[in-house]
Parts: sequence; C-alpha cells; structure tokens
Amino acid sequence: MHSQGRTRSIHDRIRRAKRRKLISHYSQNVLVILVVLVFLSPVMWIVTGSFKTRVEFYSTPPVFLPHQASTATGTNYARALEVGGKGFIDSIIVAGFATVLTILLAVPASYAIARYRIGAQHIPFFILSILFLPPVVGILPLFMLLKTLHLIDTHLGLILAYMFFNLPLAVWLTKGFFEDLPEDLESAALVDGYSRFRAFLKIAVPLVVPGIAVAGLFTFIFSWNELAYASIMTRSSVETLPIALTNLMGGHGIQWGALCALATLAAVPGILLSLFMQKYLIRGLSFGAIRG
Repeated sequence: MHSQGRTRSIHDRIRRAKRRKLISHYSQNVLVILVVLVFLSPVMWIVTGSFKTRVEFYSTPPVFLPHQASTATGTNYARALEVGGKGFIDSIIVAGFATVLTILLAVPASYAIARYRIGAQHIPFFILSILFLPPVVGILPLFMLLKTLHLIDTHLGLILAYMFFNLPLAVWLTKGFFEDLPEDLESAALVDGYSRFRAFLKIAVPLVVPGIAVAGLFTFIFSWNELAYASIMTRSSVETLPIALTNLMGGHGIQWGALCALATLAAVPGILLSLFMQKYLIRGLSFGAIRG
C-alpha cells in the first residue's frame, strides 16, 4: 500500500509538471503572437489602407478591413505609380550604386584595420564615434562640397552622400567579421604561393560573405529609406521614393489611399532582398556567436 501510494504520488507530480510545461509553452506562444501582432499592426494598417476608399479613411468607427477593395485598389495603386514611378527608378539607381560603392570601399578598409591594425585603436574609435553622430550633422558640409563640385540634384551627388553616410557602419560591421576569421587560413594560402591580395580575395572575402551581405543590406535599406539628405540635395532632376511619398501630402489634404499604396510598394524591394539574402543574413548575424 505504501509503495502504491508513493507511485501514485510520483505519477501525480509528473502529470502536474507536464501540465505546467504545457501551459508555459502555450503561454509563451500566445505572448509571442501578441507581440508580433503589436509590431505588425502599423504595417497591416498601411497594407489594408492601400485598398480603402477615401471615405473609409474618415469613417467612424474606423474601418479595419476595406469594404470596397475592388473599387479603390486600381485607383490607389494607379495614383501611386503615377506619383512614385520616377521615385522608384531614382531610388534603385541611388541606393544600388551607393551600396556597391560602400561595400567596395568598406571591405578592403575593414580588412586592413583588422589584419594590419592600421591606426592602432585610433581609427576604429574614430569610426565608432562617427556612428554616434546624428546624420544631420553632415548635411551642411556635404551640401557645400557637392555644390562646389556641381553635383547638387544629380544621382552621383546623392550616391556620394549616401556612401559617406553609410561607410562607417559598413566598415565597423565587416571589421568584426574579419577579426573573427582565423589568420591561419590566409597564412596557409601564403605558404602555397598566394600573394597577400590573392589570399584576401580568394580566401578571406568568400568566408566573410555573410558579413558583407549584412553590411550591404543595411546600407541599401538606409539609402532606400533616407529622406533628409534627399530633400536638401535634390531639386527636380532627381526624386527618390521618400520624396515622392511627401508629394502625396499637400495643402489640400492627404491622399491616404495612394500614400498607403506607394508605401506598400516601397517596402517590397527591401523585403525581397531580405528573403533572397536570408541564408547569408542568418549566418552573418550568428557568425561571431558560433566562434564564441
């Protein structure tokens, strides 16, 4: 009897432990879902807003799901493409070339800092200090420089501005990946007859592609979404997508449907690029943790 009582008590404790574990598991899942919904609610509001009519934006109580989506969709997206078509092209040109130039400069610079300790701790600290500065600090000097070079309201001028703006971050990110890369790999390549440049190009760079992908994605997104530099350094020849979005907010009112439609379209390139580079991003963001 005593042994049966102990057995029953043990089974009861096991059942209670399983029940607590199951409750904890479901509670965590519910909490995660709620947090995701909170953070995604502005995005969902914009996406659903692109299918609303003007009347539905001012309805009381608010309309969360559009009732006349088929009527409003064509109008909103047609207006969005009409206003933002040039902005898409200019943004792709500016953000694309700014990303390529930034990575081409950041990769060798970060490699030199990581391997040769150029500038000892001074240059890395200087780069880090630049990251702490608000971007608005560099607008006036860059504007005066580009004005002197007659590059205001040109693709090249905005590309150079974004390159200078994103270069410190790209260097700082890729420097950490090169520092985590064992030097023995390059030393073995040198013993096999590789030159230092060839060892860098054939051994080091392919192994830190995930880190380069992370830096490139951040550079592209920052350049794609940037408004302050574009609003000051462009006039009429160049109009990036953030500028096009402001054109839908005029003195006679805000074109909410077209604004939501253009914002939805503006998010697509970044999402597609993130999905395309997903495997590199996962490896890149966990590169240092794996070594540790």
